[in-house]
Amino acid sequence: MTTPHSPEALEAGRLLFAGPVTFERGVVKMDGLPAADLPEIAFAGRSNVGKSSLVNALTGRKSLARASGEPGRTRELNFFLVGERLRFVDMPGYGYAKAPKTEIERWTKLVRDYLRGRPGLARVFLLVDARHGVKANDAVVMDMLDESAVVYQVVLTKADKLSDKALADIVADTSKVLLKRPAAHPLVLPVSAHDGAGVAELRAEIAALAIS
Repeated sequence: MTTPHSPEALEAGRLLFAGPVTFERGVVKMDGLPAADLPEIAFAGRSNVGKSSLVNALTGRKSLARASGEPGRTRELNFFLVGERLRFVDMPGYGYAKAPKTEIERWTKLVRDYLRGRPGLARVFLLVDARHGVKANDAVVMDMLDESAVVYQVVLTKADKLSDKALADIVADTSKVLLKRPAAHPLVLPVSAHDGAGVAELRAEIAALAIS
């Protein structure tokens, strides 16, 4: 189940990711950020929400983002260049506590500082497991983004795990939650890295934010 985008928008998304997509750098401190010289988008979500798998499906690369069976493995901000039109950031997952407390605090602070103060951050794509919906730790991130006036859009991952009716229900429920959120984009995108459903629509959303 996806919301229709125009053929032109879908084609723009396809072309954007048909070009070069390259790893730029991993950042562990704010002073290591690249220059804010391109529109930037970021992918955020709970640990094990399927973020790395979705990034790989989105870009059409099998191992651009390292997926792991161990939640919480990504512990830095990983920056990627999409041609010379866009930069995207694969962020550490939140809500996973197996790592040492000092390490959790370090990368949590890094993520918060980045989201609150990054020039050119056009949108945060907030990944939420479609099977579970918005949880308390998602709401905490939404609160921070609302307070910082950073636009974010919810992407429901693992949509293939639900029936059509269950997916329609969770999209509707999530949309109602977002009505009360001042910085939330109203369109909820269900996607599946497994079967590719919704990936073209997500590409179209991203292409609309890139330099033309």
